[in-house]
Order: sequence, then structure tokens, then C-alpha cells
Amino acid sequence: MERERKALLAGGGIVVAGAVVVAAVLWPDGGDSSAGQAPSDGRTGQSSASATPSPSRSYPLSTPPRTIPSVRDFTPARGPGWKPDGGRVVVRDKDLADEGALIAGELGLDYGGEGAEAGPGDVELALGGAGGAQAESYRMTVRDGRVRIVGPSDTGVFYGTRTLKQEVHGGATAPEGVVADEPAKPQRGFMMDIARKNFSADWIKDRIREIGDLKFNQLGLHFSDDQAFRIESDTHPEIVSAEHLSKAQVRDILALAAERHVTVVPEIDSPGHLGAVIKAHPDLQLRDAGGAATRGAVDISKPGSAKIVDDLLKEYAGLFKGAYWHLGADEYQALTRSNPEASFPQLAAAARQKYGANARVKDLAQGWLNDRAKTMAPFDRNLKAWNDGFYTGGVVEADKDLEVAYWTGKEIGAREPVSYLSQGRKLTNYNDEFLYYVLGQPNTFVYPTGQRIYESWTPLVVRGTTPVPAKYDDQILGGTFAVWCDLAQAQTQEQVARGIRMPLRATVQKLWDPDKPELTWPQFVELAGRLNG
Repeated sequence: MERERKALLAGGGIVVAGAVVVAAVLWPDGGDSSAGQAPSDGRTGQSSASATPSPSRSYPLSTPPRTIPSVRDFTPARGPGWKPDGGRVVVRDKDLADEGALIAGELGLDYGGEGAEAGPGDVELALGGAGGAQAESYRMTVRDGRVRIVGPSDTGVFYGTRTLKQEVHGGATAPEGVVADEPAKPQRGFMMDIARKNFSADWIKDRIREIGDLKFNQLGLHFSDDQAFRIESDTHPEIVSAEHLSKAQVRDILALAAERHVTVVPEIDSPGHLGAVIKAHPDLQLRDAGGAATRGAVDISKPGSAKIVDDLLKEYAGLFKGAYWHLGADEYQALTRSNPEASFPQLAAAARQKYGANARVKDLAQGWLNDRAKTMAPFDRNLKAWNDGFYTGGVVEADKDLEVAYWTGKEIGAREPVSYLSQGRKLTNYNDEFLYYVLGQPNTFVYPTGQRIYESWTPLVVRGTTPVPAKYDDQILGGTFAVWCDLAQAQTQEQVARGIRMPLRATVQKLWDPDKPELTWPQFVELAGRLNG
């Protein structure tokens, strides 16, 4: 409420019982359009209420900007607003040089560098804000023919420039007034399965530019699976597929992502989904009591399985240095058998040897996940794992700091989201009912529509269509829209980009502000079209 009060006062209003009353607004020449002054007709001339010379042109009270995602608070004012017309971008802090140069180039303005005073027509970027302000928040003031964007971090200021870019798109005017904005959820992700389908580096970069402008802050890369391993490896070059990204290409991707304030979240899924590794190391293949191979699964009773995965984790931790890492852990096929201990006696024996006489195969699998978390501990990452990699009723519990990436309740024995949340675990929403774009629509999957997300999904809707109780809201850290390439040839790269366009926009709208949107779906689609034109 205090932030809102300050924003209103800055825009010329006062707060009365939580409402806005516009009492007086300064005109561009310093005059006062108070309630006691008759309005001008917009032309020079005398006011009917006074014989004194009329002020310069008056303006109607501004209206909120239309952006995706929408801004969360706007204090209107009277004034001409702002358009990019020969001005400059200046920064008050050297840490904002990249943000300043980027928005200057995008709007066709000169970049004035650090320390210059902002003048008429200019955009000024600065670090600052009240203590304890949300790191991704920003405040943008359009007044006196100039724009000032202030945030507690360079990320917040960057998001302010994204709002400004949308406001003036297509020759529009940034409205006079004050935007005070921040996201509801700290994790706003887009994930790509580049293992099953090879996506070009340029296509990935295009998506980074797209999601950066939409204020997403994570890009997940699932680059290892049964079909392929898609990034160059120095420790195990034998597992890398013919079509892959070089490390130089990955560094270019990471540099662009950093510029757009997007953290790349790598995933090397294990102990399932390792078919590409097994192809080069068939001795690690999990086999049942009858000798039949289990697709994609390594034998976690063999030390060699842990060694190769740990080699890869350590290698790529040196390449991907962001704050998050995804350990996978889903769909280990040994645990889909009715009696895993009978089907895989070697796993049962290893479980008992490591965790005691009452341990079972699921304890060995849970221990595998915990051991991979220990491997990553020196790299200080926030670790995620899929919800079906967390097991109950055994002697081994998943590491308490692991974040649950909840994707499905369709697996046999799948636990409800509340069972994780009630234990105090933090969770990210990957709900496969709304947020899974699976190429070819296998099984029961259908391509998600932006309209369904926009009208029916919120971060609280973790499984199916029913929200979890609101008391768990703070434990739900955000959500991720995911592209999975089960039938890789079902769509081209270009078709994928078109298919996910509106779902991405709907997803980030609900992650930035989960309340019912002000715009109808047709209005939202129209806005997206205008901003993309």
C-alpha cells in the first residue's frame, strides 16, 4: 500500500480510503489544471473561467499502457506522453550500460552513456528504489517530455525498457504517468526439448529474444535423451550425436541470454532417458532378470553409470553457470514393474547393501538422485527434479532442498501436488494439461491453446484443472511452458515457433499477474498482433 501511495503522489493524485483522486496535475508549462479551472478546448485561447492568459494545450488524463504482460499498477497524469524522436538514452550507473545501449538501438536513439544529464526527449535509466524492493521490479515515469526508469537491479530496469519498447511500438506514444510493476512469480520459464529434435542455434536465439521481451527469465534446455545427445562434450565425445551444438555456439546462446536477463537451465536427465549414452556404453544398460534390456535406463547398481553421469554434470557445470540446474529423475522404467525387486534382483541387492535390509529399488533410485545433488553441491546451483522422481514410503527421502518440477499426475501412483507442498517443498508448475506442447500429440496430449491458459490456468493449477489451496501460493515459485519433441518430424522449427506464440504470451501474463486479466481473449490476441506488427 505504501508503494501505491507513493506512486499516486508522484502522478499528481492523493489516496483517499484506497482510491485515487486526481486533485491537480502540472501542465507542461508549469500551469495547474486544478478542479477550479475550466478545461481548454485543446487550442490556444482564453479559458471561460479566467481573463488571464490561457495555459498551453491541456491533455486528457492518460490511460494505462497496453503491454504483454500487462503492467500491474499505473498512475495516470495529464501530458503529451513520450515518443522516440531524436533523443538519447543515458544511464546513471555503469552497470546499466548494456541495457541502455540495447534500448537505444531498438528505438533508434543515440546512446549518451553514463553520467550525462537527461534532457527533453531523453530516456534515463538508473538503479535505486526503496529498501527490500523486489529485484525484478521497476518504476517508469513519463513526464516533462522524458522517461525515467528506475529499479533495484539491472534486471528490473531491463524489464522497464521492455515495457517502454512495447508502449511505443508501431509509432504509439508512451502515456504520461507512472508505471510501478513487478512479477507475481520469480520463475517464468520456457523449456525446449532439443534432444529429440535438433533446433538450430539461430532458432534458439530467436526464442531468447522473444521471451526476453516478454519478461520470461528462464530457458530450459533438455539436451540429452534416448534419441540424441546434442551438445559437444570433451569428457565423453563418443556419446555426442552427429547433429549437435558446439560449445562455441552454446556460449553465444548464453551470452545473448545473459543480455536479455534469461537464465539457461540445463537438464541431463537420469537415470532414465539415457539412450544416447547407452548406445556408446551398452554395458551400462539396465537388464531384467531374464536379460531383457530396459529402454533408456542405466543400471544404477553399476558404479560406471554414476561415473559417466557425474562426469557430464561436472563438465557442463563449467559451461552453464546460471543459478538453476535440472537433474531430471523421471520415468525410471525399473519402477514401472509390478515387482521391481523380482524383476531387477541386482538393483534390489544393491539397495539392501547401501541402505539396509528394508531398502527397496525405489530407495536406490532416490539415493541416485540425492547422489547427483551431491555432485552438483560444489557448483552452488538451485536444483530441480521431476515430481515422479520423488518417492514415499521408503527408507531414503529426497534431499530437502530439491525443488519439485511438477509435470504430471497421469503416471501410475502419481502423488497430488499437495503431498509435496504440505511437506514444505517448493514447486514449479509444468502442468502437462496446460503447459505441454508435445509434437505430434501422442498418447493423450493435445497442443495447448493460449486461450485455455489465459482463461483457465493460474500457477495454483498444478495438476489437471483444479487449483491447490491458496495457502500454498508462496511455495509455488512459478511455471514453465515446455516443448517436447516426441514425434520430432511432426512440425518444423517454424511451425513450432508459430504454434507456441500465443501460449507463451498467455503463460507469461498469468505468471506476471495471476489475477483475471482485464482484456478479453480476442482483445489480447489483437494486442499481440499489434505488438508483433
